[in-house]
Amino acid sequence: MVVRTLSGPAPKITLPKGAVDTQMHMYLPGFPALPGGPDLPAGTLPDAEQYRSFMKWIGIDRVIITQGNAHQRDNGNLVACLSEMGEVARGVAVISADTTDRDLDALADAGVVGARIMDLPGGAVGLEALEDVDARASARNWMVAVQFDGSNIGDHEERLSRLKSRWVLDHHGKFFCGVTPQSPQIDVLKRLIDTGNCWFKFAGVYESAKSAGPDYEDVAAVAREIAAFAPERIVWGTNWPHNLAKTTADYPDDAALADTVLGWFADDAARRLALVSNPETLFNLPAFTAA
Repeated sequence: MVVRTLSGPAPKITLPKGAVDTQMHMYLPGFPALPGGPDLPAGTLPDAEQYRSFMKWIGIDRVIITQGNAHQRDNGNLVACLSEMGEVARGVAVISADTTDRDLDALADAGVVGARIMDLPGGAVGLEALEDVDARASARNWMVAVQFDGSNIGDHEERLSRLKSRWVLDHHGKFFCGVTPQSPQIDVLKRLIDTGNCWFKFAGVYESAKSAGPDYEDVAAVAREIAAFAPERIVWGTNWPHNLAKTTADYPDDAALADTVLGWFADDAARRLALVSNPETLFNLPAFTAA
């Protein structure tokens, strides 16, 4: 059983106005898990009401809702969540070469601005569909979120370098082998960033870190390196509701986690880039205006 903390002392690092959480999932009643994917998250369904409380606590103004693996290629839950959240939300859906133009139109009308490649167990569409998804996304000025085991990123460099869409390497690259700033995988990442359409996402640090929290020093070292190398290419996400957590004891302290990860940026200007300006570019969001 998981009980999620949704309020408490705010992070010590104040998020800038217009901050975008670029990595999270949301679930509404009436959308069961589908074959091929994981179960729905443990505990009470992490819905729009819970997430609004979470946004207020952490200091988030806007959100990108990513299609969860539990729903595989059925984007119905995502569309419902976008409707529930309104103008502050946009979505990243699962599509394929077989997705019809009518369905893509409907997704765009609902607020979808990107497509997901998830080449890990439970993912709905993997790297085998990379070029097909890229072609559909680029034709609509969508971005592509790409997640795989970054240990072998060199094997995919040529294909990734040819992508036409804006795209982001998810979850700190998921370098499950363990890397340092001097590793060849990080050289590949830098070359991909230098192609001009690649971003790097800080989210879910605990999923690939070899060193323990709260510092996650191995991932932190690479994060600081990339943040200094290309501050205009970093985006950030909370990874709420932390689907890998199966008990309350496993669930992270979100305020402390935000402070840890946001502390890897050099200063407030770098944080504003990563939380406001960069996601506006990557996801083609309008400039933020306070209500």
